[in-house]
Amino acid sequence: MTQVYDLQDWKKKFTLIWTGQTFSILTSSIAQFALVLWIGMETGSAKILAYATIAGLLPQILIGPFAGVFVDRWNKKWTMIASDSFVAICSAVIALLFYFNLLELWSIYLLLALRSIGGAFHSPAMKSTVPTLAPKDQLVRIAGINEVIQSVSLISGPALGAFLLLHYNMSIVMLLDVVGAGIACIMLLFVSFPKTKKATTTSTSVYKDMMEGGRIILKNKPMSWLLFSEIIARFFIFPVVAVTPLVTLNYYKGTPYQVSLVEMLFGVGLLVGGGLLALLNQRFRKISLAVIGYIVLGLALLICGSLSPHLFVIYAILTVVQGIAVPLYEGSITALIQTQFESKYLGRIFGLIGSICQIPAIIGLMFTAELADRFGVQNVYVAGGIALCFCAILVLSIRRVREL
Repeated sequence: MTQVYDLQDWKKKFTLIWTGQTFSILTSSIAQFALVLWIGMETGSAKILAYATIAGLLPQILIGPFAGVFVDRWNKKWTMIASDSFVAICSAVIALLFYFNLLELWSIYLLLALRSIGGAFHSPAMKSTVPTLAPKDQLVRIAGINEVIQSVSLISGPALGAFLLLHYNMSIVMLLDVVGAGIACIMLLFVSFPKTKKATTTSTSVYKDMMEGGRIILKNKPMSWLLFSEIIARFFIFPVVAVTPLVTLNYYKGTPYQVSLVEMLFGVGLLVGGGLLALLNQRFRKISLAVIGYIVLGLALLICGSLSPHLFVIYAILTVVQGIAVPLYEGSITALIQTQFESKYLGRIFGLIGSICQIPAIIGLMFTAELADRFGVQNVYVAGGIALCFCAILVLSIRRVREL
């Protein structure tokens, strides 16, 4: 049966959700950037930054598929609230450790891993809820607006994070994340989520439900190939993200403020890219936008990897281009998943896809931890650029994927 949406009702719901998520994402961006910058300034090691990133990814790989199954069974609204609350508790613990000067690297790894557990439940809950709250023809537009929110946070977060880190104690920075999560939870309390049919009538075990999600994905051959390209992309993109602060600090001999500038410019690019995605979704097919995103990001990374140390300005400008490209492929692929699979299975599907795509990301980070310190961080960019261009060729070479 076709679901009927009240135009003003779904817009009001998303206004409340987006308001809360804006505060949460902004404060998380501030806290995360300040924490990464603190690690980079304290250690100067690509290996340690890579390990910190792995600590934040590994729990989502291990828990993600099971989390997605539970998301399909549980009340999604309260799952999101519980996830945000758990992340807030972890941030509060980090703040206390900084305040009492008890923080060590192993405790950072542990708490980043615990925060990741909250994200493992929140992300599939949020993504699987969107198709139940809004009309199908608005999904790409919503993905674009989500990218705009992310980008605004990435523009403001690094500047505020660098300022707070250099002028205040890290405990204050981490407490801001607690406040942001609290606002997100309060906003969710005012949103009524529609009841959806739970996909548990034929399979009762979590393992069976998880495997069923895998079978559903594999039955859709075009989407399987598209997700395979995403796996390749993440294998090379996550290392780039991990070493970006060190590229500015070590390769370009930059300052903490220049590190924050690069992050801000990337956020500006995300803002533009998210706006483009929202505007172009009615004119271009989703798969076309995804391919354009792959190509633009790949070329930008290739050029960045070829720059000499005195060309920081060009590197910074290319960071904007990278930011524009990311929403085009990430938002388009998310919208394709939401339209290609039934909403009652989306929790387990997003959980499983998230885990599968992050496994190669961790492998890539492990290689980066050794190779970047030995051969230079610039080569990480070159490898990423080649991989993204290959992903675009792969998608274009398969007819059924091109026709998505």
